[in-house]
Amino acid sequence: MNQPVDKTSAGIGERQFHIGVAPGEVSTVALLPGDPFRVPLVAEFLTDVKTVAHKREHLTMTGMYKGRLITATSTGMGCPSTAIAVEELVRVGVTSLIRVGSSAGLQPGVKPGDLLVSEGALRNDGTTAAYAHHGFPAVPDLEIALELAKVARELTEGTDASVYSGINASDDAFYAETPAWIAELNGLGVLNVEMESAALYVVARLRGVRSGMICSTSSNLFDGTSLYSGTEQALKEGWMRSIEAALEVAVRLEL
Repeated sequence: MNQPVDKTSAGIGERQFHIGVAPGEVSTVALLPGDPFRVPLVAEFLTDVKTVAHKREHLTMTGMYKGRLITATSTGMGCPSTAIAVEELVRVGVTSLIRVGSSAGLQPGVKPGDLLVSEGALRNDGTTAAYAHHGFPAVPDLEIALELAKVARELTEGTDASVYSGINASDDAFYAETPAWIAELNGLGVLNVEMESAALYVVARLRGVRSGMICSTSSNLFDGTSLYSGTEQALKEGWMRSIEAALEVAVRLEL
């Protein structure tokens, strides 16, 4: 008799099919940029850096930061590839995951390069609907979220960058974010919008691990500042601060 494949058990204890990583090759904590080209930015903070694997959009590197082994794995864009990366990292021993990404501001005053700490995500994606009831909350680990905000404020003290905490939206369709949708999110008080956190939070909760997110502001869709508005330098400065904040949290909380 044919037996349907149970994906919850297939491949456990083996080198993972999509990210190419095996048990014993990673830390218990992973930083998750979306773009594989930003994994080397994490590596700039590390010593004894090793490239573990690079398959598809998933580049994984490890290194030491203040005596802690750190893993960085790119998720790619959107919830589907993020869910795969999170599932497979958990399978090989990761117990805490912190997204360090880019996100568009939706409230007045949020400017490119500011840091955005997520307190939860509005699930406007399709991936998490396959995992959980539509009312299931997409929320980070509370301790990680609070510590990210604390460390971010320490790192930006005396600079022109600000730190905001709040609810973000996770969308699937970047170019389908209409002015009407942006205005609706703004009216709800949603702080920012990105494309990965809903999957990160829901999968992490269902698999019994911890997660969080700190992003650099790429633009402000409410005030008309798009990615094509010359924000690249401020965005990169925010990336570096967000990475350092995540690394400090990994050390302070012994993730």
